[in-house]
Amino acid sequence: MRKLTYYIAISIDGFIAGPDGDIGFYLLEGDHSAAMTERYPETVPTGWREAAGITGANREFDTVLMGRGTYEFGLRDGRPSPYAHLRQYVFSSTLNETDLPADAGIELVTGDPVAKVRELKRSAGGGIWLCGGGGLAGALREEIDELVVKIHPVVAGAGIPMFGGGFRPERYTVTDSRVFDSGVAVLTYTRPLPTS
Repeated sequence: MRKLTYYIAISIDGFIAGPDGDIGFYLLEGDHSAAMTERYPETVPTGWREAAGITGANREFDTVLMGRGTYEFGLRDGRPSPYAHLRQYVFSSTLNETDLPADAGIELVTGDPVAKVRELKRSAGGGIWLCGGGGLAGALREEIDELVVKIHPVVAGAGIPMFGGGFRPERYTVTDSRVFDSGVAVLTYTRPLPTS
C-alpha cells in the first residue's frame, strides 16, 4: 500500500504560513536547502527544477495533494501546474473544473478527501506527498503515515497552523532527525502501527 507523507515547513510555533498565506519568512538558502532537495527532488516546483539542476526521476513521490489555498499560492506566482512532474490533486469544496486552467494537468477533488486518499493508497504507484495546507492536513490526519517537518528558526506569532481541526492528541515515533547549520531542524515521524 502507498504511503501518505506530510512534508512541510513550519515555524518554531507551528505555523505553515502567515495569516494571509505568506511563506516569505522561511530560509530559502542554507545547508538544509541542498540536502532536502537531494532527498526529495520532486518537491521542487517544475518551473524551478532546471535552475536547481534537477533532471533525474522522482525519488520518493509520484503524487502531490494540495488544498485550495496551497494551489492558489502557486497560481498567484504564475504556476498553474506547480508540480507537472507529479500527478496533482487539488482538494476543494468551492472550486469547480472551470476554475482550473484546462491544460494544467490538475485533478480537482470536491468530495470526501479521506475516500480519495484511501483510493490512491490502494492504487499502484509511489509515495503520496501532502504539500498543504493545514485544513486538508486536519481532514486527512488519520490517513497520514509519516510526517517530515522542517522547523525553521523563526517564530511567526500567528498564521495557518500545521493541522486544522480540533484537539485530539496522537503520539508519533521519531524515526530520523537532523539539525543543519542554518538552524533548520528536520524531524521525521511515523505513526505507530495499531496494536490488537
